[in-house]
Amino acid sequence: MLRKIKRDLDHYYLHQVGGAFFYAIMLSLALNYFWLPGHVYSSGFTGLAQLIDTLTGGKVNVAWAIAIVNMPLLVLAWLTLSKRFAIFTAMAVLLSAAFVPLFATKTVLTPDPLINAIFGGGINGMAVGTALRCGVGTGGLDIIGMELKHQFRMKVGSVNLAFNALIMIGAGLTYGWQYALYSIIGVVVSAHFIDVFYTHQQQIQEMIVTNKPEEMTDTIQNKMRRGVTIIDSAHGGYTGRDRSILLTVVTQHELPELRHAIKEVDPHAFYSESKVEHTGGRFYEPEP
Repeated sequence: MLRKIKRDLDHYYLHQVGGAFFYAIMLSLALNYFWLPGHVYSSGFTGLAQLIDTLTGGKVNVAWAIAIVNMPLLVLAWLTLSKRFAIFTAMAVLLSAAFVPLFATKTVLTPDPLINAIFGGGINGMAVGTALRCGVGTGGLDIIGMELKHQFRMKVGSVNLAFNALIMIGAGLTYGWQYALYSIIGVVVSAHFIDVFYTHQQQIQEMIVTNKPEEMTDTIQNKMRRGVTIIDSAHGGYTGRDRSILLTVVTQHELPELRHAIKEVDPHAFYSESKVEHTGGRFYEPEP
């Protein structure tokens, strides 16, 4: 039993370490091969680091700026959120600061700022979404968003929008307003790819029709820590038999586990899935 727990923990932490390395490498590629050659700014604190590098004439380069601007927030995450989350987020940030100069290149794949914005944004979104899926924060606005949600139950969309607007203004003042517009395109592409790869935030409602409601409920609640609502005395129009309908909401990331649980309890159960726009009440969210 103890060996199994240790093996699961080792796998979990290896997953997070891999996410931190993947994020750092992909961010460095996006920055060196697309954003810097195309004069395109990233969103969030990476964009702030680029702006600091520009305003200081390179005296504080992007790598140092990434580390410096994130340090106060990493301390805040350590004190108020989760020490594990703070450690792995710090790993992702520091690896990024180390890999940016390591992947530095004079090679220009294309001078077209639009292509640089699209591909840089896509790579960054994939990196951020994958890191978050592995339970690793990327610093900056991730920590601010979690703090506002944790402490004040606030939505962070307006905060992100205002912060990124300042970065885009900086891009416009530095390189010209057309580059600010290209940067906005990159931000939109990045946000789309984050949604594609970060499936924890996407909620799915599952409707299950079964003749084993109690067993199904126990399995879902014990294995997944998800609440289940049971609707009894449903009547099958084709079979003429009584069934129970179970309703539960899980994240996109949990769907494979839920499907496996359904088939394990009742291989003949009918189930359907639909996306959820919003949930209220107590929807369990694991600590970061």
